[in-house]
Amino acid sequence: MMLGEVLSAARKSGDGIKDWLAPAEPEIWDALGKAAEAEGMDHAAFARMAVADFTNRAPEEDWATMMSRIRDAQDPGRACLLSMITWRMSKVDTKCDHNH
Repeated sequence: MMLGEVLSAARKSGDGIKDWLAPAEPEIWDALGKAAEAEGMDHAAFARMAVADFTNRAPEEDWATMMSRIRDAQDPGRACLLSMITWRMSKVDTKCDHNH
């Protein structure tokens, strides 16, 4: 699978995210809900925003880390989306810390 295909799958899979993320990674699912609520959106909208933000703003090191995860994953699209979501959630935490 080419990177463009992985990114396209990640963008499209936002709506079905609950089906695989909630049972597989309940802690990340809960954190995603809190991050999404802080941004005034639902889980799927946050996931789509995470893909866009990562694509446009992630530094080279984060791309390299994500590519390693994709390479080693059984499901590259899922690994890609999960990497982007957790990256974006870390930015929400960082943003909150700067406001205090």
